[in-house]
Amino acid sequence: MVVFGPLQVLSGIFGWIYFFAWSLSFYPQSMLNFRRRSTSGTTVDFPLINCLGFFAYLVSNVAFFYSPLIRAQYAARHKGLTPTVQFNDITFAAHGLLLSLVTTSQYFFPGVWGFRPSLGNRPSRVILGIFFGSIVGVVAVLFVVLRSPLRDSQQDAADAWVWLDAIYAVSYVKLVVTLVKYTPQVVVNYRNRSTQGWSISQILLDFCGGILSISQQGIDSYVQGDWSGITGNPVKFALGNVSMIYDLIFMTQHYVLYSGVEAKPEESEALLGTSDGEEQRIS
Repeated sequence: MVVFGPLQVLSGIFGWIYFFAWSLSFYPQSMLNFRRRSTSGTTVDFPLINCLGFFAYLVSNVAFFYSPLIRAQYAARHKGLTPTVQFNDITFAAHGLLLSLVTTSQYFFPGVWGFRPSLGNRPSRVILGIFFGSIVGVVAVLFVVLRSPLRDSQQDAADAWVWLDAIYAVSYVKLVVTLVKYTPQVVVNYRNRSTQGWSISQILLDFCGGILSISQQGIDSYVQGDWSGITGNPVKFALGNVSMIYDLIFMTQHYVLYSGVEAKPEESEALLGTSDGEEQRIS
């Protein structure tokens, strides 16, 4: 019978609370879009790149949690320790992917949702470049691993290219996505001098989830007596830290810089389109 100590119980509680906080954070934006019958004031860049990020996060979490080979190679590289990925991480990733797909569909298929057209429905060249560049990068690592004669080895995992490296490459896609996904919306808010159309509720929930996620990982590493639980899973650690930095920026825009500011008529029209086909994008 497995006996859990107080810190392990606290870790589990934090894990499920951040799971619910982060999971709920996907709903406010799509619900706000639906109520407004428009995606104006926002850009598709955020949900689109989120689809790629959460797909990568789901694949890497499933591998770290379920694959005996990946877990054995991880242990060989990290002093016999196991990955800090938990089941709620997998559930969160799957849920995030599903909701990101739903929100992205509101931008790509506005007619289906009965929305007015918006220039933000077109992804920027930068985000498309990151989207396809990340895929190319993962494919390149897969080719290297496939050419390695020791790719299935457990004993030589610390020194050779193994399947663990391929999973790390997939997980780093989520890290790259997290580093850039909020930037287009920060710029859109700055250009409009308004956060109208952008849900602050999702940001508050995301901030709460980030604090608890980092706390859970810190507790798990402390219980194991080795902080490689963080260095061995940098994506989960960075996911909480980077998200909170952007959350603070959005909260500053909403509650300080543009508090009570409504989009001006000409700005609203610009979000819906212009006669010369000018695009709202980051380049």
